[in-house]
Amino acid sequence: MPKEEIEAQYGAVIAAQEGEQETLLAKENVVGVATGHKIKDGRETDEICVTVFVSQKLDRALVKDDDLVPNTVGGFKTDVVETGEIFAGQGSEVAMKEELGIEVLKQRVRPAKGGYSVGHYRITAGTIATCVYDRAPFPGIPPRYYILSNNHVLANSNNARIGDPILQPGPYDGGTVPGDIIARLYKFVPIRFRTSTSAPLNLVDAAIAVGEFHNLDREIYWIGYVKQVRSNPRIGDIVEKTGRTTNFSTGRIIAINATVNVNYGGGRVARFIRQIMTTNMSAGGDSGSLVCDIREGAVGLLFAGSSSVTVMNSILYVQGLLGIRLHP
Repeated sequence: MPKEEIEAQYGAVIAAQEGEQETLLAKENVVGVATGHKIKDGRETDEICVTVFVSQKLDRALVKDDDLVPNTVGGFKTDVVETGEIFAGQGSEVAMKEELGIEVLKQRVRPAKGGYSVGHYRITAGTIATCVYDRAPFPGIPPRYYILSNNHVLANSNNARIGDPILQPGPYDGGTVPGDIIARLYKFVPIRFRTSTSAPLNLVDAAIAVGEFHNLDREIYWIGYVKQVRSNPRIGDIVEKTGRTTNFSTGRIIAINATVNVNYGGGRVARFIRQIMTTNMSAGGDSGSLVCDIREGAVGLLFAGSSSVTVMNSILYVQGLLGIRLHP
């Protein structure tokens, strides 16, 4: 099929998905809706579909009629995929994964690199995506340099103040105040949580912390330096990341334009739109990792997942909302 025809088909299924996703998300067990490829006999096909992610796949006889996912949406087939609950990947998961004996990137490093442990002084630990600088002036002399990661890693899920200390390694990995302060919280995009009457929409779980230039490095351990920003990731693309818990890992993009409900614990759930989903390539503590294609093109900021999928924000929205630049 010609490239133009494929792109036109994606546009049509995205429109169909967005037209019906509120109805789909209201159904029992549905945690997300996206544009993907139909899976048949355990293998992904080339057939574009509306993918419906559910926490648990149940026998049809056990599902109320109102909660059944229709076979088609807007003329496109649907595909129901079990993911389990999707969680923002930080907190108690860190301890759970370490019990398995995984070697983690919890060392103190100066200058700090992407992939290593970091965190607000009141959390456990997450991951440095990379180090970045102000979008403007360009070309010119950047006024500040930053660590990039998630809001829930650097800003304690909104429960932080600008100027709070950021530790490398994160507190769970032995970072303490004042000896391991690497930066100070500078800016975060607030996470808007669901209430009993509304489900506000989010684009990113992202934040930056300002540090001293000599302490920050744009290199990502085992990956290198970001060479470009990918504006059009595709289903089937192979991606890679280095994270605090699962080190270097690879995955495959399985869905784009995803709308997902993400559990932050304590009864807090946030709905994110225009997300990118991959096969499982992360665990608790990997939050904040920068996901790149195999040519070091930045694709997304990892922030959530389950035992079967990983979820990331589009790096275009992260850059735009924080006013930063990832590469020259």
